[in-house]
Amino acid sequence: MAVWNLGSINIDHVYRLDNLPRPGETLAARQHGRGIGGKGANQSLAAAKAGARTHHLGAVGADAGWLLEGLRSSGIETDAIHILPDTPTGHAIIMVDDAAENAIVIEAGANRALEPGWLEGALTPMRAGDTLLIQNETNLQAMAARLGRAAGARVIYSAAPFQLDALQEVLPHVSILALNEGEAQQLFAAIPGDLPVEQLLITRGAQGVELRDLRKGQTLRQPAFAVQPVDTTGAGDCFAGYFAAALDRGDDAAQALRLASAAAAIQVTRHGAGDAMPLLAEVQAFLAKAPPHHPSE
Repeated sequence: MAVWNLGSINIDHVYRLDNLPRPGETLAARQHGRGIGGKGANQSLAAAKAGARTHHLGAVGADAGWLLEGLRSSGIETDAIHILPDTPTGHAIIMVDDAAENAIVIEAGANRALEPGWLEGALTPMRAGDTLLIQNETNLQAMAARLGRAAGARVIYSAAPFQLDALQEVLPHVSILALNEGEAQQLFAAIPGDLPVEQLLITRGAQGVELRDLRKGQTLRQPAFAVQPVDTTGAGDCFAGYFAAALDRGDDAAQALRLASAAAAIQVTRHGAGDAMPLLAEVQAFLAKAPPHHPSE
């Protein structure tokens, strides 16, 4: 089995502040750092560190050799990353305050310059039983979801940033729809009634996560692990990557929820996003010391 991820690759510029600026306010940062980011790259880093064979599909500009090397050094297969010499690599401005809250501005760049012919070729090796991750920071999500479902892959769609038009186009091809609590509220307001997906995954931050099986009418709930966060940037991506990797290797839903929740708990105790994703051995050690904390119906 393998995890395939059509996702954004960004250069993250992270600024650490005492508090987030108000409208019209100028603040001096205490610290600035540069790293690998983008929801897609973050999820691929998490999946690879969880032990999954991970193929990343996306695009960068000609200035991103260090990004590709960083992904490869974390175990991600990068052969399907397209280099666009005349298009800048996507980037993000991330502000993080002392309470671990953040505000983020994204410039898509090469992430939204993907071509259908390239995508079709890149996904040709995908096989039945593989897992395909997609988010809303690239173009061609609906095409990828359609190709993935036709190949017999499990399609996990993180509907973030929330875009109703994009979601409605992708939804018929999705196995698991993943949203945070705010995105779920927007979805339910826009599309009342039954959703054409098998499962709905809703992350609720410190309140944990729930997985609704819409075919069986059952819901699993996993409480969050109690930790002291220092930076919540990328926590949802850490959860998604670990959850996909766990399902891909054959874990059941309850096991996947517990593993992914533990990974996200570790990740928020560290500064950064992609660079802060924990290794599987670290997550297993965390769980070995954690009190019983299992999903419940």
